[in-house]
Amino acid sequence: MNFDIGDLVTRNSYNNDIVFIITDIIDNIYYLKGANVRLKADSFKEDLVKFDKEDIEEKEFETRVKPNTNLNRDDYFYLPGKILHIDSDLDYLNRCLEYYKEANIWAVGINENEENVPLYIKDWLNEYNPNIIVITGHDAYYKKKGSQDNINAYKNSSNFVKAIKEARKFEKSHDKLIIIAGACQSDYEELIKAGANFASSPKRINIHALDPAIIATKMSLSDVNQDIDLKGIIENTKYGKNGIGGVITKGTMYTGYPR
Repeated sequence: MNFDIGDLVTRNSYNNDIVFIITDIIDNIYYLKGANVRLKADSFKEDLVKFDKEDIEEKEFETRVKPNTNLNRDDYFYLPGKILHIDSDLDYLNRCLEYYKEANIWAVGINENEENVPLYIKDWLNEYNPNIIVITGHDAYYKKKGSQDNINAYKNSSNFVKAIKEARKFEKSHDKLIIIAGACQSDYEELIKAGANFASSPKRINIHALDPAIIATKMSLSDVNQDIDLKGIIENTKYGKNGIGGVITKGTMYTGYPR
């Protein structure tokens, strides 16, 4: 069977558990990116199988997490928190921006490699002055490089930690700047210790492309005077508490009267 760039495939050696898009083919190595999961991989042709059926599970998930903006607009007006979303993956970034647009939330997206984010994050915070910042892209835990508590065993966790620390120099309060950070298999504990409100991944698993946007949207539409429903927000993501964890903080949305 022949494969082309852009084809959807799965891998036999991993029990065909994740749907990938072929992004490149070099010297008989097929480079892959998760169609819905923030994961990059490579494979030999012999291990690949074309995926040409409807992804029912994905459609059910997208229906479940559709933004709910049923607010009482008869007498009141609402000011949701502003979101700055930094993502190393342009496809995932655009998908998240569409999600914010559907929820009628002000959001700006920046496509930047993980290692560069700590260098520029203060400039972006100054320019856009968001209530919520998402710092995501790709990550991975490499068991051969060390234990799970060794940040050097991760592809990009150290870059995420550096970016979080720079953001916290800009705004120390967890309530005044909500930070959502990490990607697949990230060093959850170090990201939280660095100052993130929410981070991946407690069980070092893969996360869905929309998971950071789902958290950001919930925080944007949560009342500024009330503590969030932490468990409820986390359980709304694809893999729940195994994929993302966080700390109780207040929301970012102001309610005004009269409309």
